[in-house]
Amino acid sequence: MSMTPGGPEYLDASGPVETAPDNDNRKRLIALGALVAGGAVVAGGAWAATSFFATGAQPAEALPDSTIGYVSIDIDPSGGQKIEAIKTLRKFPGFTDNVDLETDDDLRERLFEEIASSGECEGLDYAQDVEPWLGSRAAMAAVDLGEEEPAAVGVVQVSDADAADEGMRTLVETCGGGSEGTEGSTGGWVVDGDWMVMAETEEIAEQVVDAADGGTLAGDASFEQWTGEAGDDGFMSLYVAKAAAQYLDDAAGFGSMLGDVPTPEDYTSEDPSAMSEQEVPEELQQMIDDFDGMAATVRFDDGAVEVEYAMSNYQPDVTKYVDGDAGITMAADLPDDTVAALGFSLEEGWAQAMLDYVEQTMGSQAGDVDEMLAQLEAETGLAFPEDVETLLGEGVTMSVGPGIDPDAIANGGPGEVPFGVTIKGDAAEIQDVLDKISALAGPEAAEYLEVTEGDGYAVLALQDDYRSKLESGGSLGTTEAFEEVVEQDDAQAALFVDFDADEDWLVRLTQDMPEVSENLAPLSALGVSGWIEGDVVHGLFKVTTD
Repeated sequence: MSMTPGGPEYLDASGPVETAPDNDNRKRLIALGALVAGGAVVAGGAWAATSFFATGAQPAEALPDSTIGYVSIDIDPSGGQKIEAIKTLRKFPGFTDNVDLETDDDLRERLFEEIASSGECEGLDYAQDVEPWLGSRAAMAAVDLGEEEPAAVGVVQVSDADAADEGMRTLVETCGGGSEGTEGSTGGWVVDGDWMVMAETEEIAEQVVDAADGGTLAGDASFEQWTGEAGDDGFMSLYVAKAAAQYLDDAAGFGSMLGDVPTPEDYTSEDPSAMSEQEVPEELQQMIDDFDGMAATVRFDDGAVEVEYAMSNYQPDVTKYVDGDAGITMAADLPDDTVAALGFSLEEGWAQAMLDYVEQTMGSQAGDVDEMLAQLEAETGLAFPEDVETLLGEGVTMSVGPGIDPDAIANGGPGEVPFGVTIKGDAAEIQDVLDKISALAGPEAAEYLEVTEGDGYAVLALQDDYRSKLESGGSLGTTEAFEEVVEQDDAQAALFVDFDADEDWLVRLTQDMPEVSENLAPLSALGVSGWIEGDVVHGLFKVTTD
């Protein structure tokens, strides 16, 4: 333990830091960080799902405003949302059979019992070694400390600094981190007030604490903006800063949103031609520069699980073409007994805009796209992108109706599938494009590529009976299931699934697997809504239960 006048206590199991831990010890440190800071996510998802994100001190207060990525969780063993969550989860036999959890249980204790049962930390005593100091809130973060790569950091709330020091030493020794002061012992930590900051070394943890003195993540304007845009608090929250854009290609698949973004290492080659090949196209670089951040929240609400997110509209030249209400209006006009539906809007010029976007992200290879399209036009007779835009019109819904019969579909073919498409567009023009496709697909497919006039929309369906229902339309938007899971007032695109429709179709289709069927039975409906408000893209994923 080391102390600076008026400053935090610096606690480290290895004494003065001379060299970084070897790979094995780094792995131990990562495991230890997951155990204390992120274990509720990694090893105790069921426990985490029953927690309550209470107001009060949060881990963001212990992190500097140079934090580029942040995931926090609250394992407070009490709270109204926790009770609601347990009531919801107890509807699923798989949960009640495997998790004996009551509303007054200490989730922290249950989590550590689960970890200890794996044999990784044999001898760990929760009441003696953990409970006296462990708080209710924790986070994992990536912090920019001015190095080539951000530092991975864990933050844990503590109720007693001295007990936290002793408890961490016990954890390190019990979980295989080596004894204090021995060569190669794992990692370091710093206790600063009510928080413990953990990192690969004590030196890094100290740098994080010192950096937070100059400004915390909790007080950062961008953090406040994006977490506010993500809606009400929940039991888990996520934040990605603007500065993270350069790392998105390597982090959790985010790079797919930005294209193949070169990393700084790509520009260190001694071969000038290699550096030239890695140059980021100007338009793509602009998108990266325009990314301002994102946040997400996970919460329970009246028997439903919600994931709400908000992110910067970093490509407005593309999103403006889906910023309409035709898709959600069309979905709301579907038959009331619709099993599943996807609806989205398209503004005039969207197809060319998407083509331009692809060419921009491909940079020097954009010419390959033009060559490919020219070849497709010559071989198919279709005009790109004009025919694609005609085919999908101003908005589209794809839907599945009742009468799902796997045996009939297997024996009767596509004509037994209650699937259809409604399009807001000119039926005659759409049919002209479908005729070109029919000529390529052959006579067997041609019978399913006939469009008819519906109630304000062109209709395409595999099954005649379902085509008639789509032509007549309905009022799906007024049904209880749709209203509960789709944000109709805001959404411009939506996915809807009614698990109770068509005689509990999902349970019915899995009846040969009783255990699976029983755990699917409590599901009521699912909705995914997306909308754009100025510079912010919003999304809401919601699942309700019976």
